[in-house]
Amino acid sequence: MTEPNRFVPEYIQTEPWPIGRHVFVIAEIGINHNGDLEIAKALIDMAKKADCDAVKFQKRTIDIVYAKEFLDSPRESPWGSTQRAQKEALEFGKDEYDEIDRYCKEKGIAWFASAWDVPSQHFLRQYNLAYNKIASAMITHRELLEEVAGEKRLTFISTGMSTYEQIDQAVAVFERHQCPYVLMHCVSNYPANEQELNLRCMVELWRRYKCPVGYSGHEVTMIPSVLAAMMGAVAVERHITLDRAMYGSDQAASLEKRGLELLTSYIRTIPRVMGDGIKRVTTAEEANAKKLRYWKSHF
Repeated sequence: MTEPNRFVPEYIQTEPWPIGRHVFVIAEIGINHNGDLEIAKALIDMAKKADCDAVKFQKRTIDIVYAKEFLDSPRESPWGSTQRAQKEALEFGKDEYDEIDRYCKEKGIAWFASAWDVPSQHFLRQYNLAYNKIASAMITHRELLEEVAGEKRLTFISTGMSTYEQIDQAVAVFERHQCPYVLMHCVSNYPANEQELNLRCMVELWRRYKCPVGYSGHEVTMIPSVLAAMMGAVAVERHITLDRAMYGSDQAASLEKRGLELLTSYIRTIPRVMGDGIKRVTTAEEANAKKLRYWKSHF
């Protein structure tokens, strides 16, 4: 872990493996807004009311991220019959992000986004966001990693679809730039089967890299994410949606309002029930001992 800076909350800096500490909960809106700013605002409201720490979006330059042949290929969607029509409809521009920035400040919740290309990262800089995100698909994008790490903002790095060798190379970039980071254990299936989640990998990531480790989940239920927090994840990220039946590839792997509320409620309970590990007799126990240990000969 690099030296602390103003972007790194104290509880994320803390070592060793911080079981029972505050968990940074990220509500991943991504592209679940379906190109509608009002849906985006409703999802921000949902995250705020559920006591999430931040909401996250995705930013892409379509003609850089995708090949022309792919964009010209057929895909039926509410916005047309090509991949381009669908991808462009899901991208917010400056007007929308200006409003998202204003709205999140009004609501008192942090926001940030995962850029999928260098121009998109440059675009996000104008908002002076506290956090950056490397999506699992981008962990091997050397040029993008250099740009993000050069900003020295706390960065959440998802590790789905990645080997240790690929993670090694990404971590080396952030270490060289002395940029603080959190490795997010992730299985990039949408939705992911619970048998594939391998939560123990969080501990192995911590042992190998000696850095804060979190969890980015794509499972249907909330239970594995709660278990990840219980195991010591410093951050938990989950996609959110107004309705899983809505159009979109990420909707089925997202939490609706009640699921998100339960997730954050359970996670916020962890520090209270974990305690400090020191064995002590409570006042109520002392009273019960007098009542229940009625025999005269005892230790």
